[in-house]
Amino acid sequence: MADLIIDGNKVKLGERKKICLQVAKLFDFTEINIPIEVVRGKEHGPTLFVAACIHGDEINSVEIVKRLLRHKSLKKIKGTLIAIPIVNVFGFNDKSRYLPDRRDLNRSFPGSSKGSLASRIAYKFMNEIVKKSDYGIDLHTGAIHRNNLPQVRACLDDPETKSLAEMFNVPVLINSNVRDGSLRQSAQELKIPLLLFEGGEALRFNEKIADAGLQGIISLMCKIGMLDNKFSRPTKKRETFITRASYWVRAPHSGTIILKKKLGDYVKKGQIIGVISDPFGEHKFSVEAHVGGIVIGLITLPLVNNGDAVAHIATFDAAGEIEESINILEDQVRDQDRIKFGT
Repeated sequence: MADLIIDGNKVKLGERKKICLQVAKLFDFTEINIPIEVVRGKEHGPTLFVAACIHGDEINSVEIVKRLLRHKSLKKIKGTLIAIPIVNVFGFNDKSRYLPDRRDLNRSFPGSSKGSLASRIAYKFMNEIVKKSDYGIDLHTGAIHRNNLPQVRACLDDPETKSLAEMFNVPVLINSNVRDGSLRQSAQELKIPLLLFEGGEALRFNEKIADAGLQGIISLMCKIGMLDNKFSRPTKKRETFITRASYWVRAPHSGTIILKKKLGDYVKKGQIIGVISDPFGEHKFSVEAHVGGIVIGLITLPLVNNGDAVAHIATFDAAGEIEESINILEDQVRDQDRIKFGT
């Protein structure tokens, strides 16, 4: 397409433009807009949207989009990048996961022009962004007080989606079913390949996650022909492991918890993940793995109630090899930090 039009704003080939997608007004009539930046190359190519902060407290995803928009490779782009650093502007300004009506925007797609606030935002986002794209990336973090290992969730039974997910070069890919009302479900119904990249914790920045997310996006853009392969940072290619199964280990008692495992650790059945105790340290309760696997999510708040989710475990046949792959990821991030800061 020669001209891309988003909410009445025309963006020509070779043009870079910021757009405010009008979605609502506050009680005092202040306009609420979703910030968008469109980068179009001089040559035709695919259209990719990269969306961050659908959950308003997932601010590390915003940092990934910031770095993407500053990346030098965009001067040589083919096709169109639609970058949305903050989708849920209400939640972002309120440091909340949700919209003012407590609805989850990522359970409101494809939306309706006559529905709730969440439904109307979802509807406009679908029609102005998603339906004008060939590919999509949805950036997330863990929920509040939960830290997640870098991972990609997608419908990996589709060969094209699987090959795109592998470009993120993260050790764990989760072949997960789509959830009702999610952006991923709506994109899949339109046959638009979409990857959900997740890592880190809500309301926190994480250098490792931001770097992994950025490099994954650049590698994917090289894969689909938007960028020359020279822009993809050379890294040691690790084997990617795919899981279809995961489970949460929950606290068997209320109290304070001391974790004995970290993200990326391999745990065997019955192995202790953490120990809960009372204020005197007299009564102790072990939190144990039910099935062996890799820790892909952990609670970060030391206070737990009986039944709280403590650890998220992904199950594999070759968990030991995955742990080694995760160690390679850690080494690469440390090497990059030394280059960046001269240490």
